[in-house]
Amino acid sequence: MELVFNLNNSGQLSKSCRALGLKTFDSVCNYVKILPYGRNSERSDFTLVLKENKGTCSTKHAFLKQIAIENNEPTVVLFLGIYKMNDANTKGVGDILKQYNLEYIPEAHTYLKLNNTILDVTRTVASKITFESSLLSEEIIMPQQIGDYKVNNHKNYLKNWITAYNIPYTFKEIWNIREACITALNQ
Repeated sequence: MELVFNLNNSGQLSKSCRALGLKTFDSVCNYVKILPYGRNSERSDFTLVLKENKGTCSTKHAFLKQIAIENNEPTVVLFLGIYKMNDANTKGVGDILKQYNLEYIPEAHTYLKLNNTILDVTRTVASKITFESSLLSEEIIMPQQIGDYKVNNHKNYLKNWITAYNIPYTFKEIWNIREACITALNQ
């Protein structure tokens, strides 16, 4: 999905991108996509994507949404989704899930939609099975909601899932299993 609009000079993030020679939204998306996946020093500060040359699904997509906001482009929409994370749609987590006899773990994922088509600059591995086909819920959020709001939403979802499906682990154990999965993705 391609959305080409020129960056203006009024927003701080747009100015930073233009200083790097990035003049269109499409060029910024391509630039952010090739930056390594990794947690930023401040988990909810999406402006660190350029400063630290890395980002997560949250910081990279919130950064891009903020660029769209600065350029009055409402067709770029930021989403928070919860999906069934498993080895089929998230390569690298299978061994950990198998170790705990879990088919999947509900995982929070942040992404963009342009005209109802998903744009995900953090998933570079092509797979026939996507997170989109495993979505359990999704909602529109703003860039400032990638911190506490996202984490609390995810934790509440997991607590309800544990109860509803009689998962034989405590919330703390599930959160630790999930963190092990995320660590496996970074290797």
